[in-house]
Amino acid sequence: MCKKCWVIVSLLICVIAGMTYKFMFQGSVVQSTDGRMSIQLESAERDLVLAEMRMFLEAVQAITAAVTKDDMGTVVASAKKVGGAAQQAVPGSLMGKLPMAFKQLGFDTHQKFDQLALDAEQMGDAQTTLEQLGTLMQNCVGCHASYRLESVTQM
Repeated sequence: MCKKCWVIVSLLICVIAGMTYKFMFQGSVVQSTDGRMSIQLESAERDLVLAEMRMFLEAVQAITAAVTKDDMGTVVASAKKVGGAAQQAVPGSLMGKLPMAFKQLGFDTHQKFDQLALDAEQMGDAQTTLEQLGTLMQNCVGCHASYRLESVTQM
């Protein structure tokens, strides 16, 4: 192949690598004034992420209340509702705007809810459920300490 073709191929590879980094790892973020990373989303995307966070919080409340009543069936159902199956609703266009660490926290949180549901179903032990819930909540605290969501008009 000619030298010019190698240069073009090399430039294309660099562009693809840069875009992959931007959309897979960095996301659409800027440093905010409060020290957290600000994830820049369109209003509908922000609403979707916040709705998912509210679902996490509702599940935590339902699980906590169910544990006090020794109602492991509700624990299982509440945890499964926000487990891995729930993340299927996130569009790919939104995923590209989220930084990798944010995505990893989200995936891990869904997985932890799935594990909590499985263990509650198999063991039925309230103490184990509360310990898992405490660990899971560290993801929530870490995410809210690190990120904020901001609406932008056009990306």
